[in-house]
Amino acid sequence: FRLHESPEEEPHILLECDSGVLDAIQKHLKLYKIRRKVNIAPCLDLSLWAVVPGERAGDIARSLTKCADQALILTPDPRTEVMGWRLITKKGANLSEIIPGSRIGNIQDYHRHRYKQGVPEGVKDLPPGVALPLESNLAYMNGISFTKGCYIGQELTARTHHMGVIRKRLLPVQFSAPLPKDSIPEGAEISTESGKSAGKFRAGGGELGIALLRLANVNEPLCLNLAGDKVKLTASIPEWWPKPASK
Repeated sequence: FRLHESPEEEPHILLECDSGVLDAIQKHLKLYKIRRKVNIAPCLDLSLWAVVPGERAGDIARSLTKCADQALILTPDPRTEVMGWRLITKKGANLSEIIPGSRIGNIQDYHRHRYKQGVPEGVKDLPPGVALPLESNLAYMNGISFTKGCYIGQELTARTHHMGVIRKRLLPVQFSAPLPKDSIPEGAEISTESGKSAGKFRAGGGELGIALLRLANVNEPLCLNLAGDKVKLTASIPEWWPKPASK
């Protein structure tokens, strides 16, 4: 998205969003702009890239100065250092020129990386009206301000944060075997060996995924229930979480 009155007005405001909710977000923003002379439109002339760790930040910065006409923005991913950088270029830009020695992967590579790190993104990982900010670890990813507002649910979120009682969180999970493609129902139940509910599966690919789990069950053997079959999985606490990760 680009929010400004004309293309000549730089710098402008860019908003990254899940492509699946593009129309809904445009409608939401237009509802609240009231009578302000602001244009809200998709940036079809730009491309967004994730530059995952593997390059040193200094090398990337030096490369960027040589190709400023192609790379518009290069900034550390605001969520966590393990997610690397966000790069915005003009459509059709040559990435091998912007970052020499880089390897262009595919969207599956990117999702595998963030599932491994337990970083949620988009409406599958964070279903609207279902995902809670603190359970989704947004306070760990610069996603919540406790000094300004207001937003729907702010009072509950702030109270829960300061009381320190968060019993469930999104966690990275690894399965004993690759998951079948497109056959896992939303919110599939995850249970302990004794059959007690431990949480719900959100999304994944191959043998990696992300799930909302009770912290009390993190170190137990767990399984995902799929149409009568049980797929074993293990959960872990991400290394990038603040220490101690008790909330």
